[in-house]
Amino acid sequence: MATSVPGMTSPDALVRVATARGVTTLTLDSPHNRNALSTPLMTELLAGLAAAVADDAVRAIVLDHTGPVFCSGADLKETAAAYASGTVPAGMLGDVLVAVRECPKPVLAKVAGPARAGGLGLIAAADLAVCAEEATFAFTEVRIGVIPAVISATVLPRLHPRAAAELYLTGDTFDGRRAAEIGLVTAAVPADGLDTAVRGYCASLVKGAPTALAGAKELLRRPAATDLRAEIAELAALSTGYFLSDEGREGVLAFRAKRPAAWVPTGD
Repeated sequence: MATSVPGMTSPDALVRVATARGVTTLTLDSPHNRNALSTPLMTELLAGLAAAVADDAVRAIVLDHTGPVFCSGADLKETAAAYASGTVPAGMLGDVLVAVRECPKPVLAKVAGPARAGGLGLIAAADLAVCAEEATFAFTEVRIGVIPAVISATVLPRLHPRAAAELYLTGDTFDGRRAAEIGLVTAAVPADGLDTAVRGYCASLVKGAPTALAGAKELLRRPAATDLRAEIAELAALSTGYFLSDEGREGVLAFRAKRPAAWVPTGD
């Protein structure tokens, strides 16, 4: 079923939206510039994310792409044109990364082809990312005289420190297997198994209760504790609240009755 998002149902839309069985797929559809992060594309992506968050029927979000390239990073043509104004359109990328990272619903990036620079920030912002083993990645910023500044907010927490230093400083290309080894993606699979892997993750994600999924995401962003006893006490109270919630009660009853919980999508 199609989701109605202003500006995203027209033939020239840069982000396509579709929803089925509790999953909204936002497809980057700007293959003419390798799905570069232009201002129009990012504007549509933010609108699509907001609509998915507002839709109670949506349990998870998939970031997909048309064409052979997932995302080539910043739109350098747009950037060059903006030099005359003394500014560049990099600020909106931060808004996109925050929207993905802080989305209360799980976000999964499906990466069938190359990703560069800002595209890697988008992948890292997602909760899960599955790529084709053949997909390639590179932090190419230093090779054009800039640095991967904004995307570091989402990338560096994912990467092993030595790998981050190597790849930031060299700008070298690496494949999907290496991306999985260093923590950039969740899994790398053969290209012909990518759709199956994504469907498998989505089937698992939609079984989670909406409020619990959002709460689990908050736990994942929780800073390290400095007082363990205080942390345990706070988390115990949080756990009790979830068990006593309507979702918690329904989940326990459904488990005991060996039936799907009320929030699990059914049909098409």
